[in-house]
Amino acid sequence: MSSTITLEGKAVLITGSSRGIGEAIARACAAAGASVVLASRKQDGLDAVAEEIRADGGTALPIACHVGHADQVEALFRRIADDVGPLHGLVNNAATNPYFGPMLGITEAAFDKTFEVNVKGYLNTTKAFALHAGPGAAIVNIASVAGMRAAPLQGVYGMTKASVISMTQSLSVELGQAGIRVNAIAPGLVDTRFAAALVADEALRSHFTGRTGLGRHAQPEEIAGAAVYLLSDASSYTTGATLVVDGGMTAT
Repeated sequence: MSSTITLEGKAVLITGSSRGIGEAIARACAAAGASVVLASRKQDGLDAVAEEIRADGGTALPIACHVGHADQVEALFRRIADDVGPLHGLVNNAATNPYFGPMLGITEAAFDKTFEVNVKGYLNTTKAFALHAGPGAAIVNIASVAGMRAAPLQGVYGMTKASVISMTQSLSVELGQAGIRVNAIAPGLVDTRFAAALVADEALRSHFTGRTGLGRHAQPEEIAGAAVYLLSDASSYTTGATLVVDGGMTAT
């Protein structure tokens, strides 16, 4: 297999790609040569990202989809089959975190919504992808260091990300014989709208950055390179792994 990190000739679906880490990954995949399919709940945000990717010479197809709803995922993959053809890569990134506070204070509705998107959504898209992908295909699940360490005030979100890491390991074994690799990325604190409550609060931000080797939080683009590598043939013998991209936080 090639040691060159390229996605030339590959088609990749990235969920939650209208902003933040998902958008950065979509842009990086397109820059690496992939045709990208963008999926998120709102069409207008996807259209804006797709237009910019096309303006840079890339190929992008934006399709609105709520990954927590199996019927919408099925419709997404029917559209992909008609308009794109076989997929070679899937990045499960769409996530939600509707509650910020002590775990015992979360409502049942917020608990269910967090698991619906962050866990059920990943499994929904993976099941559909596995039916359309062939040998050499790769799945990248965006997890979090919150799934590897205590996550005060984000406990249920951390539970879902621990589930993603466990799902990644189990699926890597179950799909390995079909030639499909499954890996995860566990980012630390990243400057996105999703993490705005942490980044904007100096005390909370310092709690994270003060424990990192690099002494700062990340930008979305700093996560994207790891995704491109795990989708490429350069990582052909890597599966079941969780690549931590956290500035050294979990090393301390």
